Amino acid sequence: MPLLKGGIIEDDIFLDLEDGASVPEGADVIVSWERLQREFETLSQISGSLGVHFPVTGNLDDLKPYLARLNLITLGFAAYTDGRAYSLARIIRTQLDFTGELRATGDVLADQVAFMRQVGFDTFEIRSDRQPLDVWQRAATSMSMTYQNSFIARQGFAPAEILNQRRSVGT
Repeated sequence: MPLLKGGIIEDDIFLDLEDGASVPEGADVIVSWERLQREFETLSQISGSLGVHFPVTGNLDDLKPYLARLNLITLGFAAYTDGRAYSLARIIRTQLDFTGELRATGDVLADQVAFMRQVGFDTFEIRSDRQPLDVWQRAATSMSMTYQNSFIARQGFAPAEILNQRRSVGT
């Protein structure tokens, strides 16, 4: 499935492993939360990047011991109206200080990208069966300013041209 990452549509380099599937040498993999907990000693030794599908019903305190080894956390949206992943993303970024990739998966709409970026998501799984790819690309930069203090504003994730526009207005 294609991804929207940094305003660019690209292929996913991570392999989504089924529980019990072996890890190919050097591969970047995503595993289930259950598998990560069960096989962490082995998974922490792989040479590739490690990601986890963390459930929106999970306890973030349980995730803390694994964060240093994780390169990617995915949070799933069962429905575009389900807001639990927004809250988790904000906490993962601001309280747990996770600096790796935070990916929105599942029933995600391009219209939500700006809001999801504000809470810390930086990659979005694209379902092109619902919205064309060009809609997703436009969504990446459609909202340049917000009224609320957001994660992306503090981290400088706004595109360079938008940051430059903001600086020129203040001078």
